Amino acid sequence: MRSPREPLFLARQSYRRRRIEDAARLLPLLGVVLFLLPLMVGGVIGSVRVAFVFSSWFFLILSAMTLARYLGRDTGQRPIGSQSKPIAPSDDPTGPL
Repeated sequence: MRSPREPLFLARQSYRRRRIEDAARLLPLLGVVLFLLPLMVGGVIGSVRVAFVFSSWFFLILSAMTLARYLGRDTGQRPIGSQSKPIAPSDDPTGPL
């Protein structure tokens, strides 16, 4: 008899979290491209280049802050290996070594 198939699609929350993590991983690459763009474009006045770099920097800061806020939300799941309270030596089930 066939075992039940796993769902094709991920849960909505885990899917969104993974896409936000992907965006956070790509943010430094976007920063490099934005900072190198004024160097690649010729014939632009220096003050416009400086304004572009600082506006890009501000955009990257806001983007990182927004992504960190979404990633920092408690999803009700604890990371693997985390415990709700630290284990005291007297509570250690393995006993003394």
